[in-house]
Amino acid sequence: MAVPIQHLPDLRLTPRPVTPTTGKEGGYRMTRRDLLRAGLITGAALSAAPLSPPVRLQAQGKRGGILRVRGYDPPHFDPHLALNFKQSNTLSFVYNKLVRFKVGPGVPPGSFTVEPDLAERWEEPDDTTMVFHLRRGVRWQNKPPVAGRELTAEDVKFTFERFLTEKGNPHRYMLEHVDRVEAVDRYTVRFRLKEPFVWLLHMLASPWAAWILPREVLEKHGDFKKPEATIGTGPFLLERYEPNVKTVFRRNPDYFRSGLPWVDGVDWLVMDDDAAGLAAYRTGKLDCGPWHWWAVRQQDVNAIKKGHPQLAYQDFTSNVTQVIYMRTDKPPFNDVRVRRAISHAIDRQAIIDSVFLKGELTPAVARGLPEWSLRVDQLGQGAQYYRHDPREARRLLADAGFPQGLKTQLSTTSGLGTDLVDAVQLAQRQLKESGVDAELKVQEFGAYASTTALGKFEGMAMAPFGIAWDPHVVFSGMYMPEQPRNSSHVSDPKIIAMIKEQARTRDVEARRKMIFDLQRYAAEQQYYVYLYSVGITASWQPYVKNYAPAPSFDYGNRAALLWLDR
Repeated sequence: MAVPIQHLPDLRLTPRPVTPTTGKEGGYRMTRRDLLRAGLITGAALSAAPLSPPVRLQAQGKRGGILRVRGYDPPHFDPHLALNFKQSNTLSFVYNKLVRFKVGPGVPPGSFTVEPDLAERWEEPDDTTMVFHLRRGVRWQNKPPVAGRELTAEDVKFTFERFLTEKGNPHRYMLEHVDRVEAVDRYTVRFRLKEPFVWLLHMLASPWAAWILPREVLEKHGDFKKPEATIGTGPFLLERYEPNVKTVFRRNPDYFRSGLPWVDGVDWLVMDDDAAGLAAYRTGKLDCGPWHWWAVRQQDVNAIKKGHPQLAYQDFTSNVTQVIYMRTDKPPFNDVRVRRAISHAIDRQAIIDSVFLKGELTPAVARGLPEWSLRVDQLGQGAQYYRHDPREARRLLADAGFPQGLKTQLSTTSGLGTDLVDAVQLAQRQLKESGVDAELKVQEFGAYASTTALGKFEGMAMAPFGIAWDPHVVFSGMYMPEQPRNSSHVSDPKIIAMIKEQARTRDVEARRKMIFDLQRYAAEQQYYVYLYSVGITASWQPYVKNYAPAPSFDYGNRAALLWLDR
């Protein structure tokens, strides 16, 4: 019998707000910025969560104006040939997906509810089939070679056939359960699965790389890397790209969501210098915060609130885990005693207090997804390895055959801001105090993303890793063998079996228990040394209306909903 998923009961999840606590593991501690100046990225909606009806404008906005915001410089524009958040953020202005995570006022950060995008409805005739019915009259942007023709089921079929067969696609793991995609008729698409997979809608809503692409562009350009090949059905057209400076987007007059976008365009400005970004925001040259997620760095929050009380602010917990990952396929990190020693060596709370000022110790699923994430004190036997204990770290190293400690490499990137480099330098000193002499290797972000982040490194690395809009993507990407995001080179039969079992379990509470068990087992094994999820303070100018922050790469849809009331 077909299951009309969009009519399931309301199971929407709302994350806890970010609130200060003191002295308790797993909480937030507010501190002064005097501990270090020496040296990013749910309560996910359940896979059976309610799926919202098509967007209807809830208020009369104000047409016009250019939104000026901190943006990123992508390595290129082909979503199937890179694993790079700077690219995904940029493409969100131009493309649509079959379904998306709901955005806008009333959606709390960390709440990821699937709603229609290019598909207006869908049903599930059986456990291995899902059928999507496309909106009629959706048109590609009026640029050659597509020239404004109508979107059809063949476009969806083409997109996902390329997604699944492109050898260079680092995102293929997301849809590895898909056997084939069929165009039933002009407006109907059928996904046939190899086995039951309860997370399919979440994978199709993912803002990593599930955008629908036009075949003609591939035929003309050979790939989608060039800016002129970036043609979608989304709210904005890519008008101009200036490498390392900005990308200019202009309103798509033929966008299928009537009346949107409100703004005439977006200037997506590359601002990697924290001080320059803050100065631009203070002086009104930016309409939203200058840091990741259009936020203000915690070190600057008190000062800017004092000097600019008229600005809007909203706190939330990041849905990104910051981690130390390592080559667990090679000595010495194939020894669990060494990995546990690394975990004992790190004083996580000291790094939070010294660098990020707000944050929470995290397991494998980031604390920004509280309905799926355990507190550290709920991790069972694995909780003990979160304790900062240099003496125990040295004992474990000695037991593993390193009585004099060990030497290794610690890689990171300078491309995510100075806070990360400060945090890594502090971790480096903590490791040395515990017998691990780690030589620091700092990479430019492009080099880091194409090598270290994909597991092409030696020793250890430390960076934000494992953004999650659902718990499945965390484990399937980072723990399944042969996956590009399995940067620690993990191959553990027990964890593989646990991942596969939860992915086919329909009962939400049973699946939640499996996800919790996965986190406990991951904490015991320490294949990734999970550190913390940082606190975020989003901010925007008072004239920016109908906006709400969200920790996802879907900046384009958020920009399409807001208006400027200058």
